[in-house]
Amino acid sequence: MEAVLFVKFAVSIIIVLTLSAVAEHVSPRAAGLLAGYPAGAVITLFFFGSDISPEFAAESAVYTMMGLIATQVFVFCYYKSTLYFKKFSIAVSSALAVSGYLIVIWLLHPVQLNKYLAALLPIASIFVFIYLFRQIKNTTIRARVKLTPAILFLRAFLAAFILLIIIATAKLVGYRWAGLFSAFPSTLYPLLLIVHLTYDTAHVHTIIKNFPQGMGSLITYLLCVSIVYPISGIYIGTVISLATASVYLLLYRLVAVKTG
Repeated sequence: MEAVLFVKFAVSIIIVLTLSAVAEHVSPRAAGLLAGYPAGAVITLFFFGSDISPEFAAESAVYTMMGLIATQVFVFCYYKSTLYFKKFSIAVSSALAVSGYLIVIWLLHPVQLNKYLAALLPIASIFVFIYLFRQIKNTTIRARVKLTPAILFLRAFLAAFILLIIIATAKLVGYRWAGLFSAFPSTLYPLLLIVHLTYDTAHVHTIIKNFPQGMGSLITYLLCVSIVYPISGIYIGTVISLATASVYLLLYRLVAVKTG
């Protein structure tokens, strides 16, 4: 049990620290795209599969796909609140974003779904949120902060704390709620907090603008998990699902480069 807990902490910390480094040293745009990669979902669903069963993880993946609509509502609420609340914007943005997320998953919870409809609905929502974020300008971080042990500790703590709360709820609820909670942006949210605490809201907005495009890789991953986990198990199923998600990001990058 201690070893599993350590892995959960370590992987979540590495993911968020890596994304924050990408935002600082490459661009917030790149971090936003990569935040859509199924890093948090890989960890959460893998441990659902190992701690409970592959079938439970596969069923959860279906509702995680639907929960991605709530994820985008979370991001939208965070974005809008930073425009209207300058003072205490981090606290207000967090409260409104989490509230928006919880309201949407509460509304989605009773909906009966098959895996393909569960994939099509969030895919459609991606285009809606791309349109809603169309006026955000991409920015870069020019003056990076010096990383100190205190800053690294804070970033690591945020990542681990948020992810472990999501994983800890899985055994207390059914696969629907577990799947919907798994859609919580457990790596994106700490990233937004880190950039918001350290830099300007414009950098936060750039991450938000590019997140929906990257989320296609997450939908691809979840659809594969729902299909292959019961057939191939969690190890081979994770490899196959990650490969398909990676192909999506590569194809998106190629298309984005060609279209400018």
